[in-house]
Amino acid sequence: MDLSYRKRLFILLLSICLLAGGGLLFKKLLVPKSFGVYGPYRADAIAEAALVPVRHGTNNSCFKCHPYEAKIHKKGLHQTISCESCHGTYADHVAEGKKIGTLPVKKEKEITTLCLKCHNTEIKARSEEVIKTVAMPNHLKDQKVKLTHNCNQCHHVHAPLKYIIRAKQITGLMEAGS
Repeated sequence: MDLSYRKRLFILLLSICLLAGGGLLFKKLLVPKSFGVYGPYRADAIAEAALVPVRHGTNNSCFKCHPYEAKIHKKGLHQTISCESCHGTYADHVAEGKKIGTLPVKKEKEITTLCLKCHNTEIKARSEEVIKTVAMPNHLKDQKVKLTHNCNQCHHVHAPLKYIIRAKQITGLMEAGS
């Protein structure tokens, strides 16, 4: 079957037009109408996301009802850590501004287990640079305390250096204003 140049060119152009037309038809059928209204995404996604119930709160959400902990937490080394990291999801505790449940408060070995989520090793920002942190169990060995000690025997959980600084002030190893 010997086709002339013009017939082959016509078949090629017809194929390209059919593929392009089919692609445009599929795009018209499959792309939502709100796509591209505010940028390269579906504008309706914003309204849908607004309907999803809030599960997480900020630290300020917690501080409204827990001013004592807030005062300590804001001064401590853990001030950038979310309350939810240790205590659980805000939505399990408060809904529509009212307390609906009690979040767990860790005790004894649970506190150490919780602390070890972050303090079980040195954190490496880059292969050659270590972020200054306390790593267990080396910290206990360095302080010459038993490896069975719980973290809160020496540290306040919301402000880890609070007890240490106070002890140094009492013993005269640190001035009160430091």
